[in-house]
Amino acid sequence: MTELQLKYGLNPHQKPARIYHKDKLPLIVESGRPGYINLMDALNGWQLVREMKQIAHRPAAASFKHVSPAGAAVAPDPALTTKNRSPLCLAYLRARDADPMSSFGDFIALSEVCDADTAEVIKREVSDGVIAPGYTPEALAILRAKRGGAYCALSIDPDYEPEPIERRQIYGITFEAGRNDAAITDELLNNIVGANKRLPEQARTDLLLSLTILKYTQSNSVCYVKDGQGIGIGAGQQSRIHCTRLAGDKTDRWWLRKHPRVLALPFKKGMPRPDRNNAIDLFLGGEPIDPAWFEGGAPEPLTHDERAEWLSQLSGVSLGSDAFFPFSDNIERASRSGVQYVAEPGGSKRDTDVIAACDEHDITLCFTGTRLFHH
Repeated sequence: MTELQLKYGLNPHQKPARIYHKDKLPLIVESGRPGYINLMDALNGWQLVREMKQIAHRPAAASFKHVSPAGAAVAPDPALTTKNRSPLCLAYLRARDADPMSSFGDFIALSEVCDADTAEVIKREVSDGVIAPGYTPEALAILRAKRGGAYCALSIDPDYEPEPIERRQIYGITFEAGRNDAAITDELLNNIVGANKRLPEQARTDLLLSLTILKYTQSNSVCYVKDGQGIGIGAGQQSRIHCTRLAGDKTDRWWLRKHPRVLALPFKKGMPRPDRNNAIDLFLGGEPIDPAWFEGGAPEPLTHDERAEWLSQLSGVSLGSDAFFPFSDNIERASRSGVQYVAEPGGSKRDTDVIAACDEHDITLCFTGTRLFHH
């Protein structure tokens, strides 16, 4: 048996704490000292990016916070980008772009050996750690210098496969169940219901990526994806419509951050990136902003018409749900954030209402028959 001692468990008063494996731990601490929650994020994140890469055949990255992804993405099509960055670096930039506020202090998961380009981006961000199948010497040197050597870098054995049965203890009682090894494949999208049967290749990939993200997101959960990038993730809500609203609101903010007026905000030189993200969030929320952050004072907020016109341009979004939609209100809300493709298990007593709502909004609906709860 091998083990790794931890500072404490979920909270500082929960001691002792460790992880262990009956044979050999499949990970190595390259730098820093991981905590209990760090490792939960790291191991969930690794599974996610490994499966996303298998679906999209491109490098994948995830930004994890409290055992749910704040963002996850694959590298863009090389033909559609002019940025002089490695594909892995672009994947992480896209993952963090989904919700920069929530990604503050994240744990990063990478599907590929971490290169210097990606490490340089990680170096500038506020982050707790990273897990990857390895590091180039240059990348490891960069990460070991972050936070005075305290930054956590983990190497995971890419060939490691866990046992098919998982166990955990809650209140001294051991739970045992088969690991969620459900394969997210094209077959899940074969049952297209309703009038619209259109499902282009990019939408098919985005739906599969959405379902994969949901597989490692605290339930209830809903995920919006566009062009290989998770752009709105609603996690851990007790009501499905609240998941859809939360993820839809995040999707709207992701799109509004690309409004020309937001991109041209006159921040004062040298303003830290987290402060800029906070300022943009306040600006988009119509909340008071410190005029000292900007050259020439606080800008005028976006008008209702400016917001509505810009949001109307968002389209081609795919949405996945980890369980069935019990009411058609979820489709009504999703349609306002550019959703044109939906995948959910089906099986609700009101499936006909959901199908009718999709038909009304010209949305393609797939019943997967597979629930993807994660707790």
